[in-house]
Amino acid sequence: MPTASLQREHSAAPLLSDQNDRLHTDRHITNSHPARNSLSRPQFGTRRSSMRSRSPALASSARRESARTKYMYATFFLVLSLVSFTIQTELSAYIQQDLGWNKAYCMMYFTHSSWSLLWPFQLLIIRLRKPDVPWPVVWRRHEQLLRSTLSMVELQDLDISKSHRRLTGWTYLVRTTSTLTVALTIAGLTWYIAVNMTTPADLTAIYNCSAFFAYAFSVPLLKEKLRLDKSVAVMIAIAGVLIVAYGGGTSSTDTEGQSNRFLGNMLIGGGSVLYGLYEVLYKRLACPPEGVSPGRGVIFANTIGSCIGLFTMLVLWFPLPILHLTGLETFEFPTGYTGLCVMASVASNAIFSGSFLVLISLTSPVLSSVASLLTIFIVAVVDWMLTGTPLGSSSIFGGVLIVIAFGMLSWSTWREMQEQELLADQDVDDEDEEEELLSTSDSEA
Repeated sequence: MPTASLQREHSAAPLLSDQNDRLHTDRHITNSHPARNSLSRPQFGTRRSSMRSRSPALASSARRESARTKYMYATFFLVLSLVSFTIQTELSAYIQQDLGWNKAYCMMYFTHSSWSLLWPFQLLIIRLRKPDVPWPVVWRRHEQLLRSTLSMVELQDLDISKSHRRLTGWTYLVRTTSTLTVALTIAGLTWYIAVNMTTPADLTAIYNCSAFFAYAFSVPLLKEKLRLDKSVAVMIAIAGVLIVAYGGGTSSTDTEGQSNRFLGNMLIGGGSVLYGLYEVLYKRLACPPEGVSPGRGVIFANTIGSCIGLFTMLVLWFPLPILHLTGLETFEFPTGYTGLCVMASVASNAIFSGSFLVLISLTSPVLSSVASLLTIFIVAVVDWMLTGTPLGSSSIFGGVLIVIAFGMLSWSTWREMQEQELLADQDVDDEDEEEELLSTSDSEA
């Protein structure tokens, strides 16, 4: 994925520890030499005042630039996730229903294990974008960025030097990865089982009901405020989902088919609950705090995705021989044309998952979930183009409702970010006024 190519601003950034060491040294020198402190105080106060007088405008400009970059990244990864998820959905249905390679757990294991390639591919792009920089320097900067970001994630604080808490570092990463992988695996397994029992449109619609559960879990776990506009947007999106799934546009008269479709929809409904929980847990446990640069968030999101893929590959292989020996799912590698389709589906899933993790990191689980609902209408259109089944009025009406809900939620999120920016500007202005008063008092003294 082209995610790590956006990190030029971080490669030359000084380490936080170096800055803190310099601050600590300055304080030590000042406290050790009170005479020097009293002589230099007026000059230092004047210098501080002039620097602080420019800081609100500079800070506000930096925040706007960071927000603009975040919107650009989010838009790019939104489009990428929509396209890749649509391809994966159609290929998965084609592989299992038409080609007959119906291996739910094996398919899930292949796709989730492919996430482990996100970080190496990201590192390769970083290297290719900096051909003149020696490899040891590139690696050292990248490792330092990951370590500092991991500390920010664990502390949920940008200034990691102020915390006296003992950091667990890689232990925290392993614990978080295992928690996320278990939730994701169970949710993903329901998807791969249900894909052979229901229609692609129903599968996409009901699975993306996770938007509702993501919002429900966000209130207690992320301390998100219960806003009326967001609640209405989520409910409109769910209404659109139900209209698409049960509007009658793709109904069948076959009793056995209807029974399988109902069971598949119930199964994928449980998976949507778990997937909503997974999204919120990822935001709570594995995303940097607000204020971190978008590029750093992109790099760390792909790193977490690779950790999930590696955990899946190394730990979750053991059900494969059990399923094979019991006869529940005979293990066999896909070959020929089927193998190529499986590889394409696996690659599409890796791209979608990496993009979706980045989207959650840059925005929120609720907005990301509702954004993924846009795939419902896209999948319905692709089904119509591939199978010739005309688009029913329910699919069109439900798709319009989902688009409206996404627009409402995007506007609500934009307003929220603007309110936070205004509060941040006000805080900086208040701090600047306080510093000016203190500086004046020191000078008069």
